[in-house]
Amino acid sequence: MNAEARGSDARGNGAPDAWRALRPAGPDDERLIVGLMTGTSADAVDAALVRFRGRGLAAGHRVLAYRESPLDDALRREVLEIAAAETLAPERLMRLDATLGERYADAVLELLRAEGIEPGAVAAIGSHGQTVRHLPRAANGGRALTLQLGSAAVLAERTGIAVVSDFRTRDTAAGGEGAPLVPIADWWLFRSASEARVLLNLGGMANLTHLPRDAGPGDVLAFDTGPGNAVLDGLVAVATGGLARRDEGGQKAAQGRADEGLLEELLADPFFSTNPPRSTGRERFGAGYAARLHDLGEPLGLSLEDLLATAVELTARSVAGAIRQFVRPRGAVDRIYASGGGVRNATLMAALRRELGGIPLERLDMLGVEADAKEALAFALLAHLTLAGETGSLPGATGARHPAVLGHVTPGVPGRSPAGETT
Repeated sequence: MNAEARGSDARGNGAPDAWRALRPAGPDDERLIVGLMTGTSADAVDAALVRFRGRGLAAGHRVLAYRESPLDDALRREVLEIAAAETLAPERLMRLDATLGERYADAVLELLRAEGIEPGAVAAIGSHGQTVRHLPRAANGGRALTLQLGSAAVLAERTGIAVVSDFRTRDTAAGGEGAPLVPIADWWLFRSASEARVLLNLGGMANLTHLPRDAGPGDVLAFDTGPGNAVLDGLVAVATGGLARRDEGGQKAAQGRADEGLLEELLADPFFSTNPPRSTGRERFGAGYAARLHDLGEPLGLSLEDLLATAVELTARSVAGAIRQFVRPRGAVDRIYASGGGVRNATLMAALRRELGGIPLERLDMLGVEADAKEALAFALLAHLTLAGETGSLPGATGARHPAVLGHVTPGVPGRSPAGETT
């Protein structure tokens, strides 16, 4: 009798154990986990293969491989259109959910094939999913709502690997923002007894984590500072009719001049003075915001280069202002380490260094973690914590009433290869 037939036995006799690989690891046990992340920009699936040794936050780790799998133009366009839609048919959400699940499965299998690792050797996939809507507490009567797509069932079925997904909703149920979730990984990876650090992520949105010297989990402060790359990318898309995705390296922004009057108006947005914990997304600083900014610039005679220069300054000044207003009053900042796609924008990095008042700004790579890989690694860690029954959220980052064990667990398919054959 094959494995699939045994699994259908009503008595369960001889059926494969779908939970065996998910049971908590001992102090010296090892497990492989793939972390998956698609960010606000929706340009690629980031996948990290991580070996954990030990249980929960006491574990050591090694990143064995990292890979970016670009989303094709049609899929990216669908993600962005759905994220911006005021109303849409539920069937459209359902189709995107399944399609992203298939794309995530492809990304995982591509990563494992490149490393010569069989899917059966992997204990789990930690999948963040693609955020298509995020309503912070302030925008929804005090209760945050968040929606990530990318079917865990499809991902588990195609790869045969168990999936931990939907991390954010448990935190929102506990009264939190559901974001940011990466700060527990920042603390686990980068805390220092000798240096007070800020970990700055320059994704579609910008967010930071403050780690005082010798910080414990309860000492961590983290929050979204405002727009990162989403407004820059949106301006390029508006100006080119969608033919270009971004200002490569910030070259166009470097040729422009920021409009101080317009910048002052943008920085008056009450979001920037809102006390943390706070979160934001494309709903506030996405394609619609970029289109309005483009319209505001037209009567002022601002070129695309000027608008990009203005948007660069908006990100740089909102980050620096957040550090002055919310971080420095609680303690020192010795050095800032940046990750995310924004580190490749030389104009943005130069603006940040100018605005940070002498605080050294470095790429995260200096701490031994590839800047682009950090968030995929973080969701591998969150899956590892969930499988160990340990909490993965920090109330100092999300504002939740208490830490929570995050995510939903979808079992894999024991005894079945990714192609669906029984073994």
